[in-house]
Order: sequence, then C-alpha cells, then structure tokens
Amino acid sequence: MATEENGYASCGCKGIRSCLICEKTKGIRSAENNGVPAPNDFNYEASSGLAVRWSDEGVQQSFPFPGVLLWEDFVSEEEERDLVTTMDQDAWKDSQSGRRKQDFGPKVNFKKQRVRLGTFSGLPAASSKLVLRMQQHPLLQGFQPVEQCNLDYNPQRGSAIDPHLDDSWLWGERLITINLLSDTVITMSMEEGQGELGQREERVRVDFPRRSLLVLYGEARHRWMHAIHRQDIHQRRVCSTYRELSSEFLPGGEQEALGTQLLRIALSFQGVPL
Repeated sequence: MATEENGYASCGCKGIRSCLICEKTKGIRSAENNGVPAPNDFNYEASSGLAVRWSDEGVQQSFPFPGVLLWEDFVSEEEERDLVTTMDQDAWKDSQSGRRKQDFGPKVNFKKQRVRLGTFSGLPAASSKLVLRMQQHPLLQGFQPVEQCNLDYNPQRGSAIDPHLDDSWLWGERLITINLLSDTVITMSMEEGQGELGQREERVRVDFPRRSLLVLYGEARHRWMHAIHRQDIHQRRVCSTYRELSSEFLPGGEQEALGTQLLRIALSFQGVPL
C-alpha cells in the first residue's frame, strides 16, 4: 500500500540512483549538488541558436549551440488532455530516480549489442497522427520511430534523470521528445575541460515549455549530455520520447533485415506497453 505522505509505496531506484522515497525510507543522501564546484551556466536562446550568459563582471558571453530544435505548441490543450488520459489507462512501472515509465519498443541489451522482438507490438495508436505531424518539418522528413518511451515525473517522488548520452549503436541521429502537463528545463552539460570555454563543467539550460516538441541532433545529441534535474520539476510532467534506427539497421546496413522487421511492427501503431 502506498504511504500516505508521498502517495507512492515504492521506487525503481538501483545502484547510485535515488529519489525522495528511498532517500527517506533508506536514509540515502541525494547525489545532486554534492559539493562539485558550480559550473558555467548558460541559457539557450532558440531565436539565435546561441548559449548565452552574463559573467560576474557584467560581460555577455556566448557561443553557438547547434543541434536543438524547439517546436512550441506542437500539440493543443485538448490533444494534451487526451494523450495523458490515454496513457493513464495503462499501467505505469516504477523506474530509476523517481520516474515511472511505459515502454513501447524491442528488448535491448546495449552492453552486448543484442536486440530481441520480445512482445513488442508497435507504437501506441495515439502516436500515429503525431508522427505524421513531425514529418512535416524539414528537419524531420523521413523520421520513422521504432521506439517510444513515456515517462512520468512528479515532485513528490523527486523525479529526475541524470546527465547521459543516448545510445548510438541502435538509435539514430534524431531524438524527439514531446513535453506534457508542465514546463521544465533540459540541462545540457559538458565535463570539465571538454566544453567551449575549456574551464569548469559547462551547462546549457534549454527551456522546454508545456505541449512543445524538442529535437536533439548533431552535437547536442552526441557531444552534450542531457538531464532533467529535480529542482526543475515543479508539478507532474509527462513526456514521450521517440527514437529512430541507426544506419546499421537501415537499408544497406549489416542488420537491415532486423531493422525492417522492427519498423514494420513499430509503425503498425497497435502497441501496448511492455
């Protein structure tokens, strides 16, 4: 039975990951803000494509930040309501760092680079019209998602996702996320000495409004890690992330046959969560 205080009985945290539930029940200390020196924080300007900050001396610093596309009001308020209602009709599974998830995709072992169809039955029906809409943008022409992951973030659980790079063996160039129910911030980060200024860790905060679509590609996809920090979740947030196949699984690739099979199933849009 769920605890009365937080409304959730358990979490899916493993290893070094934690959320407010296990931090309280197991006495775990959050790894966020663990004494690491403050990085150089920039804000992404969608209009200019620049990462911008003001130094302590009042001097503006900026550098080009390619590989981000923000499509505001991608879905309407009515569509948002219908999408979340449909998601909530299916079960959510506990996941890492206070998140809950619904997976629509093949079974993958990234370490061993193995893919199994398992019980994968396709992307959900509600995504069919969304994919067609995405493909109208010049950057997203030919985008064929083979996997969809719905995530549920809630401040009561201390939901977050640590800085990471998505796999590039199976997943292709463009990562697409639709943000629902509340605004948030995607924090892009580069480790110390690897960024544009070559000093402390650099972070670029990308505002991600409610009902918007965000695409990461190029440098933002492959060089910069992305995260959502606990302090940037103020109320329930639901998102859907779509991934396409890498060239290895497309025509001419070593695993073309498997890729064709995966796409046939995915684009049937008859899926249920795994």
